Amino acid sequence: MTSLPPVHTQSDLLAVWRQLMEPLGFGGSSVWMLRIQPDRAVVPQVVEIAEVEGPPEPDLTESFAEVLRLLDQDDPGHAYAFLRSRPGTGTADHTDRAWAAFLYDAGRVAGVGVEVVHLATDADVVPLPLDEIGLGRTA
Repeated sequence: MTSLPPVHTQSDLLAVWRQLMEPLGFGGSSVWMLRIQPDRAVVPQVVEIAEVEGPPEPDLTESFAEVLRLLDQDDPGHAYAFLRSRPGTGTADHTDRAWAAFLYDAGRVAGVGVEVVHLATDADVVPLPLDEIGLGRTA
């Protein structure tokens, strides 16, 4: 993986996701995760959770939160950045918003910071902020 710039702003995070996802074009749906250190440097390791078709199961929130807690326990103070990728174009659909809500909620349950969730389609990479998915601000 090439060196990634630090993430100090939403624009920085969007640029990082665009760098990682290009060239755009996806054969299936995935969720991608990055860890951002307290100094805002991006850990040079991306995790892909592949084959995430359909909306997430709500009862998995606690399990996913536990994974985030374990990661944070071993190396505290990181924030987490997530991106959902899928084939096709257009704006965020119900499933995209359900995944974003799930990821924000898992971070809240885990007590860890979650950056703005992003969506990558075959045409673009865009943010899915809390207010766009109907959650508003939780802090």
